[in-house]
Amino acid sequence: MWDIIAIDISGRHRIRDGYYLVCAAAALSVSADHIEKIKQVAILPRWLKGKEIKAPQLPDIVQLIEDTVAKLDYDGTLVTEKGDLYNQPLWVSESMFSGAFKYQESMAERRAIELAHHISLSARNLLLKELNIEAGQ
Repeated sequence: MWDIIAIDISGRHRIRDGYYLVCAAAALSVSADHIEKIKQVAILPRWLKGKEIKAPQLPDIVQLIEDTVAKLDYDGTLVTEKGDLYNQPLWVSESMFSGAFKYQESMAERRAIELAHHISLSARNLLLKELNIEAGQ
């Protein structure tokens, strides 16, 4: 088994006058093809607001991930899908994080990212509802 922190971000499409992003970080122990234990989960919402705001850029995404992971009391390799970091080569993405980083490779890592995706999407939908923000606006 090894320790990872699976990351997913929901909300990369424009609503109102900005982007309402929610990052989920799930700290897990995994084997080659299974999630063995979920240790901790953290979520962090972030508004990128303003009519002049463009789509989230790579530094915005990296900072959101770093801030979310900082809420965890857990060490592990950060794991994301390559597309979450705009398909950057691994060496570019690795150089931007303060800890160990990799793109998903194993079935367990894929499942862990799917778990983080369900958490980020559900949390974002709940927060949008609670904040009375329509996703289609």
